[in-house]
Amino acid sequence: MSTLDIKPETKNKILVEVMLRLADDRLIHGHRLSEWTGHGPELEEDLALANVALDMIGHAAALYSYAAEIEGKEDEDYYAYFRDDIDFKNVAMMELPKGDFAFTIARLFLFSAYSYHLYKDLIQTVEDEQLNGMLQKHFKEIKYHLRHSREWVLRLGDGTEESHKRIQNAFDEIWMYTGELFDLDEADQAAIEQRLFVDVTAFRNEWKSLVNEVLKEATLNVPDDDQYMFSGARQGRHTEYLGRLLAEMQFLRRSYPDAEWK
Repeated sequence: MSTLDIKPETKNKILVEVMLRLADDRLIHGHRLSEWTGHGPELEEDLALANVALDMIGHAAALYSYAAEIEGKEDEDYYAYFRDDIDFKNVAMMELPKGDFAFTIARLFLFSAYSYHLYKDLIQTVEDEQLNGMLQKHFKEIKYHLRHSREWVLRLGDGTEESHKRIQNAFDEIWMYTGELFDLDEADQAAIEQRLFVDVTAFRNEWKSLVNEVLKEATLNVPDDDQYMFSGARQGRHTEYLGRLLAEMQFLRRSYPDAEWK
């Protein structure tokens, strides 16, 4: 099924579509976070961001592995290294350049708050035992990501004049990409009917309440929802940044597809 044929026809194809959407978000976000390795503002945070990146990539690998098992692929690497940008199903927020530290923290906090509510509901809904088991395992780490990024939002927002300005600019810049987190298309509707996904619009108000509470505690202004919102990345309409990211991430494996560690 191509990315633009967005309605999978069988339960297994619906399950694979759900896992690829979850996995692509986490692989691309993990790659962006990994760009901070060796460049963190302090050693402890350098290690923390590297660990969060590993968590994200690990979650993606587990989901890809199960998708590969269902689709009869040789291994999960196919999904990471041998698809083109139009076939990736991540939301655009994940592929934006890493920006400064404040931008990285704002993105991590917004996505972790979304993932917290999403996984909490998925665990109560998904009937596929193998997928549900993975979600439960990953949920423990998502709660850590949310707690860690929340603490940094408070620290930067209520910190110096410079840190306050940078984290406010970051939220203002990224806000137009948050609407896409709550878009539903035909593939999502099919997954909801099969109890493989949930109606994300049902927890949007809870997500907003959590975000608003933390931003206000950090003395930050909550950006206006009444603005242009980017959409369409899950259907393959990505920003210019994803192709560049994939060119770097996939280069070695595509150039030497039979290479092995010795």
